[in-house]
This record gives sequence, structure tokens and C-alpha cells, in this order.
Amino acid sequence: MLDNHQAGSVTAPAPREGAARANAAGDGEPALAVAGLNKTFDSGFRALTDIDLEVPRGEIFALLGPNGAGKTTLISIICGIVNATSGSVRVDGYDNVRQFRETRTRVGLVPQELTTESFETVWATVSFSRGLFGKPPDPGHVERVLRDLALWDKRNNKIMTLSGGMKRRLLIAKALAHEPRVLFLDEPTAGVDVDLRQDMWELVRRLRADGVTVILTTHYIEEAELMADRVGVINHGRLVLVEDKAALMRRFGGKRLTLHLREPVEYLPEGVDAANLQLADGGRELIYTYEKAGEGKDIAALLTELTEAGIRFTDLHTEQSSLEEIFVRLVREAP
Repeated sequence: MLDNHQAGSVTAPAPREGAARANAAGDGEPALAVAGLNKTFDSGFRALTDIDLEVPRGEIFALLGPNGAGKTTLISIICGIVNATSGSVRVDGYDNVRQFRETRTRVGLVPQELTTESFETVWATVSFSRGLFGKPPDPGHVERVLRDLALWDKRNNKIMTLSGGMKRRLLIAKALAHEPRVLFLDEPTAGVDVDLRQDMWELVRRLRADGVTVILTTHYIEEAELMADRVGVINHGRLVLVEDKAALMRRFGGKRLTLHLREPVEYLPEGVDAANLQLADGGRELIYTYEKAGEGKDIAALLTELTEAGIRFTDLHTEQSSLEEIFVRLVREAP
């Protein structure tokens, strides 16, 4: 588990709206550059192997992986909480070992759990987090953060009185208190309601528009599909792939055409190529699948072939594999 007073780091895909401004100010350095990173614990367990990763400024990068894949270890090393066995990490151009202070002021971490003293007030703990990074008091900035997160009315409340959703908002407020340029969100919406989840993603979009780089780990893969610019998949301590989300969906996204038949059939008649075709729902549906866009026969040709064979249908619809289906497939196939 990551300490909520620790900072974290993030990085993003090809520059977009906020990234253009951020890159202009950052001399072309990526927000995050990880090279040859390895981590072996004293027990002999190898948690990370040869991790290479670059994330440009001002984008949202989703890091996906099953439990125990190495996500938290990687975040902890980038944030300076855990020491790497070998390799290097640079945040905003600064080495996170040799230039520790410069790195830490540039990263913010939203951990999975809140461990702050329960008797502190919201205002006090957010202000304290800002001071931890050597930032001078700025009540105006703290107020803006609390208002953005709908915490302003709770500023004088003790943490112990907050609901679970409000505590999750507080975690983000603490991470934003020192104005980081790279933000790690470690399972930020786990266990929160739908409304709060949508509020959080709206905040993430605003941060990205301001040039903040966001690195996200999540079990809600549909959120990564909705929010991320690029996706990285980690499994058994290795990065299986890092790719633009849209390109990933095109490359691995299987397509499926479902035909609702006018009358159920028991088998496909002669003259119909059965490749990638299967009957479903007791012969009431015919499903045509193909793994990648452009693979397989032309849909119009398939429909003509079926019509000529006497198979009539009343409706049809198409689907494409979700990011979750692609993720599961990649994890299963990874060595």
C-alpha cells in the first residue's frame, strides 16, 4: 500500500490539447522516462523485469494488469518510495534518485487508501500536504482544489466524519495541493458510486487540458477505454505492450456480426462457407466473427451467400471487442 503523503508520477501519449502547452514549457522532455528498470526483493522475488516506458506530457496513460502484476511496485519506484534494483527513472527530465527533491515536487500520488490522522480537518490536511513539498502557503490554491472536488463545504470537518466518497475526493485534493505536473491515480474510483466516478473523470479531463500528465491504474477497464489516450499492459513484472488506445482496438479488436434468423435452423446448408460462422440461441442466431478489421470475407458477400442458401434473417447488429476483452486475451497469452 502506498502512503498518501508520498508523491507519485504519471505520463501520457502523443501530445494533444494540454500537452502542447506543457511541452513548450518542458524543452521536449517526456513527463516520464523509465529505462531498463528491474526490481528484485530480498526474498528473491523478481517484481519487475526490463521495464522501458516513456509518457509524453499532458496525456492520460492507463496502466492495466492483474493483481500482483507489478503495477504498485512500478508506481512506488517512480515515486521514490521503493528503490529499484537497476535502471533509471526520469520525471520531467529529473533523475528520481540523484535529483530526488526536484522529482518529488513534480509528482502527485492518489493512493488506494487514506491513512491521514482522522481528527485533522480537511483544510488542515490538504494545507499540510502542500507544505510537505516545500511549497509556501497558498490559501487561494487550496480553496480552488477543495471547490473543484466539492469539498469546500467540508473544509472544517474532521476526516473521521467524511463519507467514503468524500475521503476519496480528499485523497485527490492532497495529491493536487502542491500543484504537481504528473499525477498518479492508483485505483482512484474503487468502491465509489457512479456520480462520484463521473465527477472524478471530469476533473481528470480538466487537469489534462491544463497540461497535467495522468497515469491511471484501474480494475474498471471500461474507464480506461473511456479516458485513456494510451494503454500499457503489465503482467508478471513485464510490460506486454504499450500502444495508442485506438490503434490497440483496431489491431486486437475482434468484430462480431449477429444475424437474427426468421426461422431457427439446425445446421448450415451446403454452399455456405462455415468458417468463422456459428449457430447460437437454439439456431435462432447466426454469428460471424473475425479477429481483426479487414480479416474475413466481405459482409455483403456473406449476406448474399446466406440469402442464396435460403437463410432469411429479420435483424442484424455488429459489435467490437471491448478493451476488457482485449486485456484478458493479452494477459492469457503473455508468457
